[in-house]
Amino acid sequence: MTIETENDPYGLRDLTGRARVVLWDFDGPICRLFAGHSAEQVASDLVSWLEGRGLHALLTETERESLDPHVVLRAVDRRHPGSDLVAELEERLTQEELRAASSAWPTAYADPLIRTWTAVGSRLAITTNNSPRVVRKYLAGRGLAGCFAPHIYGRTQELHHLKPHPHCLNRALNAMGVAPGDALMIGDTPSDHEAAEGAGVPFLGYARNARKAELLKAAGAEVVLDSLEPLLRLLRLRRP
Repeated sequence: MTIETENDPYGLRDLTGRARVVLWDFDGPICRLFAGHSAEQVASDLVSWLEGRGLHALLTETERESLDPHVVLRAVDRRHPGSDLVAELEERLTQEELRAASSAWPTAYADPLIRTWTAVGSRLAITTNNSPRVVRKYLAGRGLAGCFAPHIYGRTQELHHLKPHPHCLNRALNAMGVAPGDALMIGDTPSDHEAAEGAGVPFLGYARNARKAELLKAAGAEVVLDSLEPLLRLLRLRRP
């Protein structure tokens, strides 16, 4: 996909030009967190841990087979909200995410895009369903922590606030003192898009493959990029 300086069919100039604050999802737009540490295996291990405690019936068959650790976590929280069981399960997931952060793959062009966006005067925040401890570890390892700190809004013990609930986006907007229309969210899942809609924040989709692009478009995302490179090129034109 190319975007000529005289031709911007996706409206990227308008989207980025109005954005005083950019809210980034973490796993996807910034990195592939589980690139070297299978998310499917993590979900399976969480299910096995529950079953080892005699809690096989706590999950439906669909939830057990979801291969998404957040599906497992949310399912348990819906049935035992605020319990020690949920707290222990969440901590187990956090530890797996922390291990995964060591082998995460940076998304192509994400690092220079983050630095360039900071250089042209926009403020950045992370709005994610991952643990903020994981985000901080990854960003520190890439030398990017200063581009976001202290604005990292991740998973809390209030698991009903996970996206698609707009809670983490609203936290970022309130802390940074910006109106929703002056922000932009970059996400790669339908739940990111739904959270952005709920918060009233313009949305830019990123999809690393055709399947993810189709899911985003089906969810209503109007602009979906298969690479962050056009954004980087556009922002570099603004640099003094």
